[in-house]
Amino acid sequence: QCHLSGLWRNEQDSLMEISAVRDDGDFQGKYLTRVTLASGCARASPLKGTQQQPGEGGWPTFAFAVRWDKFSNATTAFAGQCFVDTGGKETLTTMWLLREAVGSLEEDWKATR
Repeated sequence: QCHLSGLWRNEQDSLMEISAVRDDGDFQGKYLTRVTLASGCARASPLKGTQQQPGEGGWPTFAFAVRWDKFSNATTAFAGQCFVDTGGKETLTTMWLLREAVGSLEEDWKATR
């Protein structure tokens, strides 16, 4: 079984801490991106998400959003799945979309990465 709650580190050394996942799958936590660590202004940003409860023998899917707090006018949405290997190691795989604010509808094309 895969448990999302706890402290996670990604390949870029960013940190994510997820509080306990509620019975309905909702969770919250904090995300500390390496961007703020590298710039010397380490700031944890709030995250909120939900986990799809897996069927028997399945691995849970999840999604969460991070509101980058006080250093960026952007929001990132992550969607992924949790896996456990034969040694018991839990791994999260995700894809993300980052949306930055732009000043006009004409600039909308460059706002999402």
